[in-house]
Amino acid sequence: MQPRLNFAKAAPDAYQAVAGLEKYIQTCGLERRVIHLIKLRASIINGCGFCVDKHVKEARHDGLSEQWINLMSVWWESPVYDDKERALLQWVDAVTKIAETGIPDSAYAPLRDHFTDEELVKLTIAIGLINLWNRLAVGFRSQHPLDTPAQAA
Repeated sequence: MQPRLNFAKAAPDAYQAVAGLEKYIQTCGLERRVIHLIKLRASIINGCGFCVDKHVKEARHDGLSEQWINLMSVWWESPVYDDKERALLQWVDAVTKIAETGIPDSAYAPLRDHFTDEELVKLTIAIGLINLWNRLAVGFRSQHPLDTPAQAA
């Protein structure tokens, strides 16, 4: 698969606008763990290899466990996620798949036990933002860097 174009270079002002929203999300007070959960889960749903690679590496760097990262694609089957994370994962799934889900009350209600109204807005903006990044990266075929392969002993 070949990249189609570099969207940051093709429209730098548009890229900077999206990057500005990214800066806001990174500094708006949401927990790092929550941001990692949103970015990784939505990127998995959207099939964005560039973003999955990036967000797995960032989550590892911030100390999240391999099990927490690896089971994200089947979160509903694993007890590794607490009730707050499970509520948020359900919300990420519903918002990311809005055309399929219509974002039902059953996805919204569990959030109320764990997040304030202000946090709910910020979480939903973060979900929308990673969906935008995914659409740019998948649409223009952004390629993740290749790591140096490990050598078997």
